[in-house]
Amino acid sequence: MLAAAILIAVFITSLISGVLGMAGGIILMAILVTVLSVSSAMIAHGLVQATANGSRAIFLREHIQWSILPAYLLGASLATGLFVSLTLVPDASTILICIGLFPWIARLLPSMRGLNITQKSTAMLCGTLVTGAQLFAGASGPLLDIFYLNTPLNRYQVIATKALTQTLGHVLKTIYYTLIVQFSDSLPIWILLLAMTSAVLGTRVGTRLVDYFSDAQFRKYSGAAILVIGTFCLAKGFSEL
Repeated sequence: MLAAAILIAVFITSLISGVLGMAGGIILMAILVTVLSVSSAMIAHGLVQATANGSRAIFLREHIQWSILPAYLLGASLATGLFVSLTLVPDASTILICIGLFPWIARLLPSMRGLNITQKSTAMLCGTLVTGAQLFAGASGPLLDIFYLNTPLNRYQVIATKALTQTLGHVLKTIYYTLIVQFSDSLPIWILLLAMTSAVLGTRVGTRLVDYFSDAQFRKYSGAAILVIGTFCLAKGFSEL
């Protein structure tokens, strides 16, 4: 039953991310962290999301904005180095609270709405903060979103570029929790492989549905969805403290 529930959750959340370019990852993280240990949830989430985002980047590869990558990678390297030196591992309730706070912080700080990831300094800041959030909270979609709110990119370019950078972040997270952090349990390999396959299928369906949205609808619905999800995660996180 647990395996079936995880596979269904992976497919649905990958489909959501395929359409909105985000949101699916934080929903899946909220689910996994409630049924697995933090380290096992991080590893399972990292493998699934790296597969989902990686396949989405491949499906939409002609829309990727490669110029963003060098500065983003520099920021991601700084965040990873800090985490490795400190070996930080959060608890489940803290993860949920952090996930829930990200979308509200993005909406409540007007100065952050002026960020534009196509600028090198902003891309580096994005790489540092978003990778740090991935390593600490598992998911960082709402935080990543604020760096795209004022870009001239269309919905395909946003989804494709997010998918590439998120893939890198989830790979780093998987390596960190596998090699740096000690963990005693893990999902069976066959479940992880099926989950990764389910992620690709959900992503493929989701990317096909993007054609039915305009750029305005894409920004409107993705913003509303992430606030609802953030509120739920906050409530659950505080209830488990």
